[in-house]
Amino acid sequence: MAFIHEKAIVEDRVVLGQGTNVWAFAHILPDVAIGENCNICDNVFIESNVTLGDRVTVKCGVQLWEGVTLENDVFVGPNATFTNDIFPRSKQYKPIVKTLVKAGASIGANATILAGVVIGEGAMVGAGSVVTKDVPPGAIVAGNPARIKRYIDDKPKAQVPTLISLPKITDNRGNLTFVEGLNHLPFEIKRVYYLYDVPGGAVRGGHAHKKLQQLIIAIAGSFDVILDDGDTRKTISLNRSYQGILIPNMTWRELENFSSGSVCLVLASELYEEEDYYRDYDEFLNARK
Repeated sequence: MAFIHEKAIVEDRVVLGQGTNVWAFAHILPDVAIGENCNICDNVFIESNVTLGDRVTVKCGVQLWEGVTLENDVFVGPNATFTNDIFPRSKQYKPIVKTLVKAGASIGANATILAGVVIGEGAMVGAGSVVTKDVPPGAIVAGNPARIKRYIDDKPKAQVPTLISLPKITDNRGNLTFVEGLNHLPFEIKRVYYLYDVPGGAVRGGHAHKKLQQLIIAIAGSFDVILDDGDTRKTISLNRSYQGILIPNMTWRELENFSSGSVCLVLASELYEEEDYYRDYDEFLNARK
């Protein structure tokens, strides 16, 4: 059965799952559903029509307003605040704007979650952050407004663009070069693509990635790679099939000056996701701040 502290207030029509604890000075209004093995700490206020899954922890001083749903295994740190009205006015009542925190996500102390957002599965919101838009699954966000800093499952990343030499096996019948993910590269190779028949004067690229890392190799001919981290801009020429430029995420890149017959091979750490791209340079600069 559930435990309710003698100084807690739990109204009628509240469902408390097996093993759930409600501690002193918590106040839960009618029509709330709370799953099993949850922990509702001191001075928590839960308004009507809020739903909590199993094994949810809500630390002291949190307010959960109508329309908030916390799925299984969510953690909400002390004094985190949710909202359910995008444009609140006193005594002016509008339809509730719902907020969803998906399974396994964590919200740090004193974070503010604006109405209508979805915090993805396993995501983590840093202490004191102001979340104004959806948070992707597994993302770590922080700041005001909250921005993606990295992802929970990120492997070690190159911090700056790095020119690397790959193994070269020489033979009078022809040379051979190979590359292995998590050996020669700091990531598993999930996608391979290549550019060819690029007309003279064409510029390719013109974007940055939020989380994707990549290795670019000129396996035939030559071309220039222009790299921009928001502070400095430099050009690296690729013309050897056993060398490549390892580019970390959050680096703007452009490709130009393709020689006749050149082929650009790209080994990427992620599958294609349009939402991983910054295609507008000003948006990229704002994200780098």
